[in-house]
Order: sequence, then structure tokens, then C-alpha cells
Amino acid sequence: MQFCLLIGSSVGGVFKRTLFSALAALFVSTLIISVIFAIIPLCNNVLLLAVAMAVSGLAMGIIDTIANIQLVTIYQKDSAVFLQALHFFIGFGALVSPLIADPFLSETGCGNHTGNGTETMHHFRNMLRNSPIAEHNITQSHLPHEGGEEESSVHYAFWIMALINLPVPIAVLFLMYREQLIPCCPSTTPRLLDKDELAMENQQGAEGLDVEHEHEAGGHGDIFSCCQNDNLRGLPVSFFMIHILGGMVLFMTDGIVGAYAGFVYTYGVAPPMSLPHKTAGYLASIFWAAITAGRLLSIPLSYRFQPVRLLMFNLAGAIVTVLMLLIFYTSSIFLFVGTCLCGLFLSSIFPCMLAYTEDILDYRGCATTVLVTSAGMGEMVMQVLVGSIIQTKGSYSFLLCGMIIACAGFILFIGLLLFHQMHRNYLTGTAKKSAMVQEPATKESKTEQKEEKESS
Repeated sequence: MQFCLLIGSSVGGVFKRTLFSALAALFVSTLIISVIFAIIPLCNNVLLLAVAMAVSGLAMGIIDTIANIQLVTIYQKDSAVFLQALHFFIGFGALVSPLIADPFLSETGCGNHTGNGTETMHHFRNMLRNSPIAEHNITQSHLPHEGGEEESSVHYAFWIMALINLPVPIAVLFLMYREQLIPCCPSTTPRLLDKDELAMENQQGAEGLDVEHEHEAGGHGDIFSCCQNDNLRGLPVSFFMIHILGGMVLFMTDGIVGAYAGFVYTYGVAPPMSLPHKTAGYLASIFWAAITAGRLLSIPLSYRFQPVRLLMFNLAGAIVTVLMLLIFYTSSIFLFVGTCLCGLFLSSIFPCMLAYTEDILDYRGCATTVLVTSAGMGEMVMQVLVGSIIQTKGSYSFLLCGMIIACAGFILFIGLLLFHQMHRNYLTGTAKKSAMVQEPATKESKTEQKEEKESS
């Protein structure tokens, strides 16, 4: 599923060329997710389940890319605020979804059973749910007897999630109707975007700059059309390095988010921490709650501070937090405090990076596709890498990996700042050259007008 989500993120930019294609892709993708969640309990073999999860991953990747690109395109310099709001709801969904599924997962296997398989089952259940709430003592000997009971209850969780998601495609369809994009159902009411003064101002400014910056921006579309555009040949190295370094920063930071959420429970139950399973189960919930709260807090902060300053503060805070976790690696109290701080600092890096890079590159959308794809790739790769290292080197390597990844992300961000300055100098030099070329032409036209007046 994670791999298909990566593919969906990469090709999602194809649907941004027009508002109709973007909203149509959002409608189809959100509807697919509801359908997939409804039929997952009906999959009676692994192959069908794998196909269903792959399709849902593609749909989620497309939604991720289109939602970010459309906010950047519509609101441009004010997009940081709206991106923070978007990612707040992403974090809120990641926090609430396991809580909805938890009662159905808890109905089986409750009791005071103990055995050698208990710790293993705790690990896998908490890894799969990512936000465990209660302790479930399940042994291998009880699984066969309770398999039928769990099969009859877990499907309700999927159906509830399908119903909860169903209003989303309905809302997108209503938006298409209000924007007069459905030919068979013309709307007589004014378009919503026409009422949005902020969006109208930014769109008018973008239309005026489209011709001027077409060569400079290098086109837009999916990640592959970005690489194949002929206009890229005349662009400086700084243009490409901004894409690469911005993507690598998100590769690292989103990798930390995925790895921390996936393995903080494993670190908590292993020595030297050795927390009870129920207590360690709250760590992932606290982490996602902190990410959600951090994104909510970042909405007003985006009004007051530039994205680059928030990025600098959050990256430095993440490094300091992981360093303190390494120093107080035996303190269970600081593990919870550090988990909360780590979630707060990592929460707004993704939307701030999108706003920052698109601001540098004139809000063409190509950078958004590259960054979303890089973030998804980092979340997939880092979980595999950190998990294999923990398996071979022990639980303490979990924090060491986090420290190394965070420092690497900060170094890449410093490189991004340097190339931003280079790109700014390039744009300034280009503007001066164009002004020098236009000045003689203006003088010649004035001379011609003067001669015409004298002759007349």
C-alpha cells in the first residue's frame, strides 16, 4: 500500500491541469476509498486484500498531491496557512481512526492470559494499529479459537470508516456543481471561487505572471513531465537543487515521523525502558496527538512568521529533542515528554516546506509533486531501514537513527538556503538583463515618435 501511495503521489500532478480534472480526480479517489473500505472485510484471500489495499494507496496518493497543489495554486503566498489547516486534518484523521477501530479490536482476546506469544502479538497489533489504547493479552494458543469471533466484529470498523469517508466525495461533487463543472447539472448560483477575494487576487496575479515566468518556472504537471519539459534546459542548477534538497529534507523528516510512530512502542517495551505494554501503547497515540496539536498551533503562527523561520525552528527543535532522549534514555517520564515535543516540532515541517519551495519557484505546482513524492518515499524507506537496524543492533539504535536522520535533514536544509540565495541572485541578474534590453528599445521607440512629430 505504501508503494502504491508513492506511485499515486507521483502521478497525481497529471490531474491538476484544469480545475475540472483536479476535482474529478478528487471525487473518484475519495469514492474509491469508501468502496475499498467497504469491501475489505469481504476479501477472503490475501491476493484480493493486496489488490484492494494497492488501489486505496493509489487513491490516497492522488488525493495528497492534488489537495496540496490546489491550495498552493489558489492561495499562493497565503497558502502556508491553508496547508497547515489541511495537514491538521490529516493528523486528526490519523489520531481518530485507530480510536474508532479500537473497540472492535478489543472485543477479542481480553483477559488475564499470559504466555510466550503475548509480547509478539502485542508488538504486531500495536504496529498495525499505530495508536493502541488498551492492553490486549492474546496468546497464540487462543487465536484459533477466537478467530471466528474477531472475524465477525472487525469488519464493523471498516464499514464505519467507509461511512465516515462517504461525505467527502459528496462534498467534492457539490463543489463541482457550485463551480459549474458538471455539464448535465448547470448551477445558477455564483461560483464559490468567484466569491473568494483572496483566491481571485492571487489568480489574477498569477495570470499576469504566467507569460513572464513560463521559461523561469519550467512548467508543471506530474513529476515525469517536470523532468521532461524543454524549458528546463535554460534554467540554472539552483532551480533543480531546490527541488532535490527540498525533497530530501522531507524524505528525512517524514521518514522520522513514520519510523517514530512505527517503532516507539517497540522501544518502550524493550530494555532499558521496559515499560508495561499498556503504558507503552500510549506513546504512539501521544505522538499523533502532538502532531495534530502542532499543526493546529501552526495555523496562527503561519500568519506571523515566514515558512523558512518555522522550518529552522522546527528542525532545530527536533534535533534537540532527540538529543535529550538519547541523554535521558532511561527516564520513562522524559520518553513521554520527548515524544510529545518531537511530534510538535515535526508536525508543521511538511506544509512549511511546501509553502517555502513554491514561494521560491513562483507557485507552479511542480515542486509540490516532487516534495509529496519524496515525503512518501521517505516514510516508506525509513521504516524499513530503521526496523532492520533495530532488529540487528537493539532498541537503543532507534534513537541513534532518529538523531542521524534529523541532523542529515538539517544539513540538507542549510544547503537549500544556500541554493535559494543563488537562485535569487540568478533571478535578479535575469531581471536586470531584461531591463537593459528593454531600455534601448524604449529609447528607439521614443526617438521614432519624436521624428514622426517633427516630420508632421
